[in-house]
Amino acid sequence: MSTDIQHNPEKNPADNRSGGELIRLEQVTKRFGDNTVLDHLDFSVEAGKHVTLIGPSGSGKTTILRLLMTLTKPDEGRITVDGEQLFPATEKQIREVRKKIGMVFQQFNLFPNMPVLRNITEAPVTVLGLPKDEAEARARELLDLVGLADKCDAYPSQLSGGQQQRVAIARALAMRPKVLLLDEVTSALDPELVAGVLDLLRDIARTTDITMLCVTHEMNFARDISDQVLMFDSGRVIETGSPEKIFNDPENDRTREFLSAVL
Repeated sequence: MSTDIQHNPEKNPADNRSGGELIRLEQVTKRFGDNTVLDHLDFSVEAGKHVTLIGPSGSGKTTILRLLMTLTKPDEGRITVDGEQLFPATEKQIREVRKKIGMVFQQFNLFPNMPVLRNITEAPVTVLGLPKDEAEARARELLDLVGLADKCDAYPSQLSGGQQQRVAIARALAMRPKVLLLDEVTSALDPELVAGVLDLLRDIARTTDITMLCVTHEMNFARDISDQVLMFDSGRVIETGSPEKIFNDPENDRTREFLSAVL
């Protein structure tokens, strides 16, 4: 595959090998008014790993993704991605680091006035400076990967929610990110469309070396794709471990309470 998303057809998620630390948050605090959403948070993600954040609504999980996407800034602390500082940093530094990060949102956020192919090529051409022909060739390969090779000329309004989310995944991968952030990517989908999108993400997790940081309420999905699961509560990581450990034998009472409510 020439899409440069580190394709490895023999790869199994259980066989991920660390490529060193890719993301680090040190003493990161984020407040919205009087509400402390992240409280002196420390955690890191190793390259090639699939890390899932679970926990109750409002525990700070999505805020972490928004910080990494520079959609919001921390009040305190330090964030580094691939050895480069994301915060504090200059705007130029932030733009360079942001090229290494792709995100798929709850809402698909496609450009409604652009056909599917241009939705996927717009950022590689304008941000990465790829020639249009090369960007289009990569986009067609990715559309084939997500099962939408015949939708190049369709507009978002002509697609189902599940198809739009597949396009959004292809668009994120088109930037050749080192890390893919997934924020409750099935929460806006009708129930019958959820399985197809999750199966696609399982396939990407299994067959590529891309690092994933995922926020999800789909616990079976988290169990399937994760190398590590972090349980959040009140802006802190209260427990971390393998999926087997977290889902089968959690140590923290709050983790047990949360899982008994959602499983």
